[in-house]
Amino acid sequence: MLAWFDVTLAARQRYSFAEYVALEAISPVRHEYFDGQVWAMAGGSPSHAAIAVSVASLLRAGLRGRPCRVFGSDLRIRVRATGLGTYPDVSVVCESLELDPEDAKGHTVVNPILVVEVLSPSTEDYDRGEKLAHYKQVPSLREIVLVAHEQRQVEIWRRDGALWTLDVARDSETAALRSVACELPLTEVYLDPLASTPG
Repeated sequence: MLAWFDVTLAARQRYSFAEYVALEAISPVRHEYFDGQVWAMAGGSPSHAAIAVSVASLLRAGLRGRPCRVFGSDLRIRVRATGLGTYPDVSVVCESLELDPEDAKGHTVVNPILVVEVLSPSTEDYDRGEKLAHYKQVPSLREIVLVAHEQRQVEIWRRDGALWTLDVARDSETAALRSVACELPLTEVYLDPLASTPG
């Protein structure tokens, strides 16, 4: 039995989602899953982590007393249409959690209404491209928020019927999240001094 999820071993094998979930449960690091392959997720910098906490805190305050829950990067989200298993920096689920039936442990959710990714130099192309395309195929998802790391900018991809539209808030503007009726003032998102430090 594996003591941890050996990435070099994983690179040579294909796994079902259920096998990935079982291996992930004993791994000391988190991995993404797609098409039978797994790969380790890069750790974030202090400023990346500070921005994610700022966003989560603003959402939690704005959603207090409402039937929605805010989750950090420990919650795994599954895109059922494509099979991607991943851990957004922040996610919101309203009403009840819908769990992936392929995860016997019940640790994978398939119905977020909102996901947030804090961009970093190593993941920005993936987050803006392939990962964004995966997220757009989650039926419950209404908004995908991409938070810049080295400048004050928040991009909101919003589902509008069958289409997705893009709104951008910059500098001291406020990003309006219609899906959860909350606002993200950029002065608050980037309030932590660490958040302005590239890395």
